Amino acid sequence: MNYNKKTVRDIDVKGKKVLLRCDFNVPMAKDGSGAITDDKRIRAALPTIQYLLEQGAAVIACSHMGKPAATYESYVKKQTEKGKDPASLTREKWEQSRKELSLAPVAARLSQLLGKEVMMAADVVGPDARAKAAALQPGQILLLENTRFEPGETKNDPALAQALASLAQVYVSDAFGAVHRAHASTAGVAAFLPAVSGFLIEKELDIIGGALANPKRPLVAILGGSKVSSKIGVINNLLEIADTIIIGGGMMFTFSAAQGGKTGASLLEAGWVDYAREMMDKAASKGVKLLLPVDAVCGDKFDASAKTMVVKTGQVPDGWMGMDIGPETVKLYCDAVKNAGTVIWNGPMGVFEFPAFAKGTQAVAEALSKTDAVTIIGGGDSAAAVQQLGYAEQMTHISTGGGACLEFMEGKELPGIACLLDK
Repeated sequence: MNYNKKTVRDIDVKGKKVLLRCDFNVPMAKDGSGAITDDKRIRAALPTIQYLLEQGAAVIACSHMGKPAATYESYVKKQTEKGKDPASLTREKWEQSRKELSLAPVAARLSQLLGKEVMMAADVVGPDARAKAAALQPGQILLLENTRFEPGETKNDPALAQALASLAQVYVSDAFGAVHRAHASTAGVAAFLPAVSGFLIEKELDIIGGALANPKRPLVAILGGSKVSSKIGVINNLLEIADTIIIGGGMMFTFSAAQGGKTGASLLEAGWVDYAREMMDKAASKGVKLLLPVDAVCGDKFDASAKTMVVKTGQVPDGWMGMDIGPETVKLYCDAVKNAGTVIWNGPMGVFEFPAFAKGTQAVAEALSKTDAVTIIGGGDSAAAVQQLGYAEQMTHISTGGGACLEFMEGKELPGIACLLDK
Protein backbone atom coordinates (compact mmCIF):
# COMPACT_ATOMS: atom_id res chain seq x y z
CA MET A 1 0.00 0.00 0.00
CA ASN A 2 1.26 3.48 -0.85
CA TYR A 3 1.67 5.70 2.22
CA ASN A 4 3.10 8.63 0.26
CA LYS A 5 -0.06 10.73 0.44
CA LYS A 6 -0.80 14.37 -0.33
CA THR A 7 -1.14 16.59 2.74
CA VAL A 8 -2.77 19.96 3.43
CA ARG A 9 0.52 21.57 2.30
CA ASP A 10 0.02 20.19 -1.24
CA ILE A 11 -3.28 21.98 -1.94
CA ASP A 12 -4.59 25.54 -1.94
CA VAL A 13 -7.39 25.96 0.60
CA LYS A 14 -7.69 29.77 0.53
CA GLY A 15 -11.35 30.79 0.48
CA LYS A 16 -12.46 27.15 0.40
CA LYS A 17 -14.67 25.16 2.73
CA VAL A 18 -12.76 22.21 4.16
CA LEU A 19 -14.42 19.15 5.69
CA LEU A 20 -11.93 18.02 8.36
CA ARG A 21 -12.35 14.56 9.91
CA CYS A 22 -10.87 14.63 13.42
CA ASP A 23 -10.77 12.05 16.19
CA PHE A 24 -12.58 13.79 19.04
CA ASN A 25 -13.65 10.52 20.67
CA VAL A 26 -12.48 11.75 24.08
CA PRO A 27 -13.18 10.22 27.51
CA MET A 28 -15.96 11.97 29.43
CA ALA A 29 -16.75 12.06 33.16
CA LYS A 30 -19.22 9.31 34.12
CA ASP A 31 -21.39 11.71 36.18
CA GLY A 32 -23.21 13.13 33.13
CA SER A 33 -21.62 16.57 33.70
CA GLY A 34 -20.21 16.63 30.16
CA ALA A 35 -16.69 17.20 31.55
CA ILE A 36 -13.86 15.95 29.31
CA THR A 37 -11.38 13.96 31.42
CA ASP A 38 -8.55 13.93 28.83
CA ASP A 39 -8.32 16.39 25.92
CA LYS A 40 -5.20 14.88 24.30
CA ARG A 41 -7.06 14.03 21.08
CA ILE A 42 -8.46 17.55 20.78
CA ARG A 43 -4.97 19.03 21.24
CA ALA A 44 -3.59 16.59 18.63
CA ALA A 45 -5.89 18.18 16.00
CA LEU A 46 -4.82 21.77 16.72
CA PRO A 47 -1.83 22.06 14.31
CA THR A 48 -3.97 21.06 11.31
CA ILE A 49 -6.93 23.26 12.35
CA GLN A 50 -4.69 26.29 12.98
CA TYR A 51 -2.90 25.81 9.65
CA LEU A 52 -6.19 25.60 7.70
CA LEU A 53 -7.59 28.72 9.41
CA GLU A 54 -4.34 30.66 8.82
CA GLN A 55 -4.46 29.67 5.14
CA GLY A 56 -7.90 31.27 4.85
CA ALA A 57 -10.07 28.15 4.86
CA ALA A 58 -13.50 27.80 6.46
CA VAL A 59 -13.24 24.62 8.54
CA ILE A 60 -16.14 22.18 8.99
CA ALA A 61 -14.87 19.67 11.55
CA CYS A 62 -16.53 16.32 12.18
CA SER A 63 -15.91 13.29 14.41
CA HIS A 64 -17.59 10.34 16.04
CA MET A 65 -17.91 9.92 19.81
CA GLY A 66 -18.54 6.57 21.47
CA LYS A 67 -21.06 4.08 20.10
CA PRO A 68 -24.48 5.74 20.17
CA ALA A 69 -27.52 3.90 18.85
CA ALA A 70 -28.26 5.72 15.60
CA THR A 71 -31.96 4.80 15.64
CA TYR A 72 -34.50 4.17 18.40
CA GLU A 73 -34.98 0.61 17.07
CA SER A 74 -31.27 -0.19 17.31
CA TYR A 75 -31.21 1.30 20.84
CA VAL A 76 -34.05 -1.01 21.95
CA LYS A 77 -32.35 -4.03 20.33
CA LYS A 78 -28.97 -3.26 21.95
CA GLN A 79 -30.43 -2.66 25.44
CA THR A 80 -32.71 -5.72 25.25
CA GLU A 81 -29.67 -7.86 24.42
CA LYS A 82 -28.08 -6.49 27.62
CA GLY A 83 -31.09 -7.81 29.55
CA LYS A 84 -33.07 -4.55 29.93
CA ASP A 85 -36.87 -4.68 29.94
CA PRO A 86 -38.09 -3.42 26.50
CA ALA A 87 -41.08 -1.71 28.17
CA SER A 88 -38.73 0.58 30.11
CA LEU A 89 -36.86 1.72 26.97
CA THR A 90 -38.58 4.96 26.09
CA ARG A 91 -37.70 7.37 23.28
CA GLU A 92 -36.75 9.89 25.97
CA LYS A 93 -34.15 7.44 27.32
CA TRP A 94 -32.75 6.93 23.82
CA GLU A 95 -32.51 10.69 23.29
CA GLN A 96 -30.81 11.06 26.68
CA SER A 97 -28.27 8.35 25.76
CA ARG A 98 -27.45 10.33 22.59
CA LYS A 99 -27.23 13.62 24.47
CA GLU A 100 -24.49 12.09 26.63
CA LEU A 101 -22.46 11.47 23.44
CA SER A 102 -22.95 14.94 21.94
CA LEU A 103 -19.85 16.76 20.71
CA ALA A 104 -21.03 20.05 22.32
CA PRO A 105 -18.45 19.75 25.17
CA VAL A 106 -15.75 19.23 22.51
CA ALA A 107 -16.80 22.45 20.73
CA ALA A 108 -16.50 24.32 24.06
CA ARG A 109 -13.04 22.88 24.82
CA LEU A 110 -11.83 23.48 21.27
CA SER A 111 -12.98 27.12 21.52
CA GLN A 112 -10.83 27.54 24.66
CA LEU A 113 -7.77 25.92 23.04
CA LEU A 114 -8.07 27.92 19.78
CA GLY A 115 -8.98 31.16 21.52
CA LYS A 116 -11.85 31.66 19.09
CA GLU A 117 -15.50 30.61 18.79
CA VAL A 118 -16.20 27.13 17.48
CA MET A 119 -19.78 27.05 16.23
CA MET A 120 -21.75 23.87 16.90
CA ALA A 121 -24.28 22.30 14.53
CA ALA A 122 -27.28 20.53 16.05
CA ASP A 123 -27.06 17.73 13.47
CA VAL A 124 -24.63 16.09 11.03
CA VAL A 125 -26.09 16.78 7.56
CA GLY A 126 -29.50 18.12 8.60
CA PRO A 127 -30.95 21.62 8.16
CA ASP A 128 -28.85 23.21 10.94
CA ALA A 129 -25.54 21.80 9.67
CA ARG A 130 -26.37 22.80 6.09
CA ALA A 131 -27.38 26.36 7.01
CA LYS A 132 -24.34 26.94 9.26
CA ALA A 133 -21.93 25.40 6.72
CA ALA A 134 -23.38 27.58 3.93
CA ALA A 135 -22.92 30.74 6.02
CA LEU A 136 -19.39 29.85 7.22
CA GLN A 137 -16.71 32.40 6.31
CA PRO A 138 -12.93 31.91 5.79
CA GLY A 139 -11.17 31.80 9.18
CA GLN A 140 -14.28 30.43 10.93
CA ILE A 141 -14.80 26.91 12.29
CA LEU A 142 -17.94 24.82 12.68
CA LEU A 143 -18.21 21.44 14.43
CA LEU A 144 -20.86 18.99 13.21
CA GLU A 145 -22.70 16.75 15.68
CA ASN A 146 -21.51 13.16 16.35
CA THR A 147 -21.26 11.43 12.92
CA ARG A 148 -22.50 8.16 14.46
CA PHE A 149 -25.89 9.77 15.13
CA GLU A 150 -26.41 9.01 11.41
CA PRO A 151 -27.31 5.34 10.69
CA GLY A 152 -25.35 5.52 7.41
CA GLU A 153 -22.02 6.41 9.04
CA THR A 154 -20.80 2.95 10.07
CA LYS A 155 -22.32 1.40 6.93
CA ASN A 156 -20.28 3.78 4.73
CA ASP A 157 -23.55 4.81 3.06
CA PRO A 158 -22.78 6.72 -0.19
CA ALA A 159 -25.81 8.98 0.33
CA LEU A 160 -24.46 10.16 3.71
CA ALA A 161 -20.93 10.49 2.31
CA GLN A 162 -22.28 12.63 -0.53
CA ALA A 163 -24.35 14.77 1.87
CA LEU A 164 -21.22 15.40 4.01
CA ALA A 165 -19.15 16.15 0.91
CA SER A 166 -21.76 18.64 -0.35
CA LEU A 167 -20.94 20.90 2.64
CA ALA A 168 -17.35 21.50 1.47
CA GLN A 169 -14.93 21.66 -1.46
CA VAL A 170 -11.99 19.74 0.01
CA TYR A 171 -11.71 16.80 2.44
CA VAL A 172 -8.89 16.56 4.98
CA SER A 173 -8.50 13.39 7.06
CA ASP A 174 -6.67 13.75 10.38
CA ALA A 175 -8.33 11.02 12.46
CA PHE A 176 -5.63 8.34 12.56
CA GLY A 177 -7.56 6.50 15.29
CA ALA A 178 -10.40 5.85 12.82
CA VAL A 179 -8.62 5.21 9.47
CA HIS A 180 -8.87 1.42 9.82
CA ARG A 181 -12.65 1.74 9.48
CA ALA A 182 -14.36 2.29 6.13
CA HIS A 183 -17.06 4.69 7.35
CA ALA A 184 -18.86 7.46 5.47
CA SER A 185 -16.84 10.22 7.18
CA THR A 186 -13.48 8.40 7.12
CA ALA A 187 -13.43 6.92 3.60
CA GLY A 188 -16.75 7.42 1.76
CA VAL A 189 -16.45 11.22 1.36
CA ALA A 190 -13.20 10.84 -0.58
CA ALA A 191 -15.24 9.55 -3.54
CA PHE A 192 -16.83 13.00 -3.84
CA LEU A 193 -14.06 15.46 -2.86
CA PRO A 194 -10.30 15.83 -3.36
CA ALA A 195 -8.90 14.16 -0.23
CA VAL A 196 -5.59 14.80 1.58
CA SER A 197 -4.15 14.14 5.04
CA GLY A 198 -3.63 16.52 7.95
CA PHE A 199 -0.43 16.81 9.97
CA LEU A 200 -1.35 14.15 12.53
CA ILE A 201 -1.85 11.42 9.93
CA GLU A 202 1.25 12.61 8.06
CA LYS A 203 3.31 12.16 11.25
CA GLU A 204 1.86 8.69 11.99
CA LEU A 205 2.58 7.51 8.43
CA ASP A 206 6.11 8.97 8.46
CA ILE A 207 7.15 7.55 11.82
CA ILE A 208 5.39 4.16 11.93
CA GLY A 209 5.67 3.64 8.16
CA GLY A 210 9.37 4.55 8.31
CA ALA A 211 9.99 2.14 11.19
CA LEU A 212 8.37 -0.71 9.26
CA ALA A 213 9.82 0.05 5.82
CA ASN A 214 13.32 1.23 6.71
CA PRO A 215 14.01 0.87 10.45
CA LYS A 216 17.15 1.87 12.29
CA ARG A 217 18.40 -1.57 13.35
CA PRO A 218 18.22 -3.68 15.38
CA LEU A 219 14.40 -3.47 15.27
CA VAL A 220 12.86 -4.80 18.49
CA ALA A 221 9.09 -5.35 18.69
CA ILE A 222 7.49 -5.75 22.12
CA LEU A 223 4.05 -7.33 22.01
CA GLY A 224 1.86 -7.65 25.08
CA GLY A 225 -1.85 -7.68 25.80
CA SER A 226 -4.12 -10.55 26.57
CA LYS A 227 -4.67 -12.46 23.34
CA VAL A 228 -2.49 -14.09 20.71
CA SER A 229 -5.52 -14.19 18.38
CA SER A 230 -5.65 -10.37 18.18
CA LYS A 231 -1.93 -10.14 17.36
CA ILE A 232 -1.58 -12.94 14.78
CA GLY A 233 -1.25 -10.68 11.77
CA VAL A 234 1.18 -8.40 13.61
CA ILE A 235 3.48 -11.24 14.73
CA ASN A 236 3.38 -12.71 11.22
CA ASN A 237 4.27 -9.42 9.56
CA LEU A 238 6.95 -8.52 12.13
CA LEU A 239 8.66 -11.90 11.64
CA GLU A 240 9.50 -10.60 8.15
CA ILE A 241 11.12 -7.37 9.36
CA ALA A 242 12.08 -7.46 13.06
CA ASP A 243 15.40 -8.61 14.53
CA THR A 244 13.88 -9.43 17.94
CA ILE A 245 10.27 -10.03 19.03
CA ILE A 246 9.46 -9.91 22.73
CA ILE A 247 6.27 -11.54 24.02
CA GLY A 248 4.54 -10.51 27.27
CA GLY A 249 1.04 -10.11 28.67
CA GLY A 250 -1.62 -12.82 28.81
CA MET A 251 -0.63 -14.24 25.44
CA MET A 252 2.66 -15.49 26.87
CA PHE A 253 0.77 -18.46 28.37
CA THR A 254 -0.38 -19.66 24.94
CA PHE A 255 3.31 -19.72 23.95
CA SER A 256 4.15 -21.43 27.26
CA ALA A 257 1.56 -24.14 26.54
CA ALA A 258 3.11 -24.54 23.07
CA GLN A 259 6.38 -25.41 24.84
CA GLY A 260 4.56 -28.02 26.92
CA GLY A 261 4.39 -25.85 30.07
CA LYS A 262 1.79 -25.87 32.86
CA THR A 263 -0.29 -22.69 32.83
CA GLY A 264 -2.62 -23.20 35.82
CA ALA A 265 -5.61 -20.86 35.68
CA SER A 266 -3.78 -18.34 33.45
CA LEU A 267 -5.39 -16.88 30.37
CA LEU A 268 -4.93 -19.48 27.64
CA GLU A 269 -6.22 -19.60 24.07
CA ALA A 270 -6.13 -23.36 23.58
CA GLY A 271 -7.13 -23.02 19.92
CA TRP A 272 -3.99 -20.97 19.21
CA VAL A 273 -1.34 -23.21 20.76
CA ASP A 274 -0.40 -24.77 17.39
CA TYR A 275 -0.17 -21.31 15.89
CA ALA A 276 2.22 -20.20 18.68
CA ARG A 277 4.37 -23.27 17.95
CA GLU A 278 4.40 -22.39 14.23
CA MET A 279 5.52 -18.83 15.04
CA MET A 280 8.37 -20.17 17.18
CA ASP A 281 9.51 -22.40 14.31
CA LYS A 282 9.17 -19.56 11.81
CA ALA A 283 11.24 -17.23 14.00
CA ALA A 284 13.97 -19.87 14.29
CA SER A 285 14.05 -20.46 10.52
CA LYS A 286 14.24 -16.72 9.80
CA GLY A 287 16.90 -16.02 12.43
CA VAL A 288 14.56 -13.72 14.38
CA LYS A 289 15.13 -13.76 18.14
CA LEU A 290 11.77 -14.59 19.78
CA LEU A 291 12.10 -13.79 23.48
CA LEU A 292 9.58 -15.51 25.74
CA PRO A 293 9.22 -15.02 29.50
CA VAL A 294 11.36 -17.22 31.76
CA ASP A 295 9.32 -16.46 34.88
CA ALA A 296 5.93 -15.00 35.83
CA VAL A 297 4.25 -13.28 38.77
CA CYS A 298 1.12 -15.25 39.68
CA GLY A 299 -1.92 -14.39 41.74
CA ASP A 300 -4.37 -16.73 43.49
CA LYS A 301 -7.30 -14.70 42.06
CA PHE A 302 -7.90 -11.93 39.52
CA ASP A 303 -7.91 -9.12 42.06
CA ALA A 304 -5.69 -6.24 43.23
CA SER A 305 -5.50 -7.90 46.66
CA ALA A 306 -4.47 -11.35 45.35
CA LYS A 307 -1.69 -13.31 47.08
CA THR A 308 1.34 -13.37 44.76
CA MET A 309 4.25 -15.64 43.98
CA VAL A 310 6.94 -15.83 41.31
CA VAL A 311 7.28 -19.10 39.39
CA LYS A 312 9.24 -20.33 36.39
CA THR A 313 7.18 -20.04 33.20
CA GLY A 314 5.57 -23.38 32.48
CA GLN A 315 5.27 -24.17 36.19
CA VAL A 316 2.14 -22.23 37.16
CA PRO A 317 0.38 -24.24 39.92
CA ASP A 318 -3.27 -25.28 39.56
CA GLY A 319 -5.67 -22.53 40.61
CA TRP A 320 -3.05 -19.77 40.22
CA MET A 321 -2.93 -17.38 37.29
CA GLY A 322 0.07 -15.65 35.73
CA MET A 323 -0.57 -11.88 35.77
CA ASP A 324 2.80 -10.29 34.94
CA ILE A 325 6.27 -11.10 33.67
CA GLY A 326 8.67 -12.03 36.50
CA PRO A 327 11.89 -10.30 37.66
CA GLU A 328 14.25 -12.49 35.55
CA THR A 329 12.17 -11.76 32.44
CA VAL A 330 12.17 -8.03 33.25
CA LYS A 331 16.00 -8.12 33.24
CA LEU A 332 16.08 -10.09 29.98
CA TYR A 333 13.65 -7.72 28.21
CA CYS A 334 15.26 -4.51 29.47
CA ASP A 335 18.66 -5.76 28.23
CA ALA A 336 17.15 -6.51 24.81
CA VAL A 337 16.09 -2.87 24.25
CA LYS A 338 19.33 -1.28 25.53
CA ASN A 339 21.16 -1.38 22.20
CA ALA A 340 18.13 -1.35 19.88
CA GLY A 341 17.92 1.05 16.95
CA THR A 342 14.10 1.05 16.84
CA VAL A 343 11.59 -0.27 19.38
CA ILE A 344 7.87 -0.67 18.66
CA TRP A 345 5.74 -1.48 21.70
CA ASN A 346 2.10 -2.55 21.65
CA GLY A 347 0.34 -4.03 24.69
CA PRO A 348 1.15 -4.14 28.42
CA MET A 349 3.30 -6.86 30.03
CA GLY A 350 0.75 -7.72 32.72
CA VAL A 351 -2.43 -6.61 34.49
CA PHE A 352 -0.95 -3.14 35.03
CA GLU A 353 -4.14 -1.70 36.56
CA PHE A 354 -3.32 -3.80 39.68
CA PRO A 355 -0.14 -2.38 41.35
CA ALA A 356 1.15 -5.85 42.30
CA PHE A 357 1.16 -6.84 38.60
CA ALA A 358 2.34 -3.55 37.06
CA LYS A 359 6.09 -3.99 37.58
CA GLY A 360 6.76 -5.58 34.18
CA THR A 361 4.99 -2.80 32.27
CA GLN A 362 6.69 -0.15 34.44
CA ALA A 363 10.14 -1.64 33.89
CA VAL A 364 9.71 -1.84 30.10
CA ALA A 365 8.45 1.77 29.97
CA GLU A 366 11.45 2.90 32.04
CA ALA A 367 13.90 0.95 29.86
CA LEU A 368 12.43 2.60 26.74
CA SER A 369 12.77 6.03 28.34
CA LYS A 370 16.52 5.42 28.75
CA THR A 371 17.40 3.89 25.38
CA ASP A 372 18.78 5.92 22.45
CA ALA A 373 16.53 3.98 20.06
CA VAL A 374 13.61 5.41 18.10
CA THR A 375 10.73 4.44 20.42
CA ILE A 376 7.21 4.05 19.06
CA ILE A 377 4.29 3.30 21.37
CA GLY A 378 1.38 1.74 19.47
CA GLY A 379 -1.58 3.46 21.08
CA GLY A 380 -4.14 1.77 23.33
CA ASP A 381 -3.11 0.41 26.75
CA SER A 382 0.65 0.83 26.21
CA ALA A 383 0.12 4.52 25.43
CA ALA A 384 -2.03 4.87 28.56
CA ALA A 385 0.64 3.13 30.66
CA VAL A 386 3.45 5.36 29.35
CA GLN A 387 1.36 8.49 30.01
CA GLN A 388 0.38 7.34 33.52
CA LEU A 389 3.96 6.48 34.45
CA GLY A 390 5.23 9.88 33.29
CA TYR A 391 7.50 8.63 30.47
CA ALA A 392 5.53 10.10 27.55
CA GLU A 393 8.01 12.95 26.96
CA GLN A 394 10.92 10.52 26.53
CA MET A 395 9.26 8.54 23.73
CA THR A 396 9.85 9.37 20.06
CA HIS A 397 6.22 8.84 19.13
CA ILE A 398 3.01 7.76 20.84
CA SER A 399 0.41 6.71 18.28
CA THR A 400 -3.07 8.19 18.57
CA GLY A 401 -4.73 5.03 17.21
CA GLY A 402 -4.62 1.62 18.91
CA GLY A 403 -6.59 -0.43 16.37
CA ALA A 404 -5.30 1.55 13.38
CA CYS A 405 -1.71 1.21 14.56
CA LEU A 406 -2.11 -2.58 14.96
CA GLU A 407 -3.56 -2.98 11.46
CA PHE A 408 -0.80 -0.73 10.09
CA MET A 409 1.79 -3.01 11.76
CA GLU A 410 0.04 -6.01 10.20
CA GLY A 411 0.62 -4.53 6.76
CA LYS A 412 -3.13 -4.26 6.15
CA GLU A 413 -4.61 -1.64 3.85
CA LEU A 414 -6.20 1.13 5.92
CA PRO A 415 -9.34 2.35 4.08
CA GLY A 416 -9.10 5.88 5.51
CA ILE A 417 -5.56 6.20 4.12
CA ALA A 418 -6.03 4.33 0.83
CA CYS A 419 -8.73 6.83 -0.20
CA LEU A 420 -6.39 9.87 -0.01
CA LEU A 421 -4.67 11.31 -3.07
CA ASP A 422 -1.17 10.01 -3.78
CA LYS A 423 1.71 12.48 -4.04
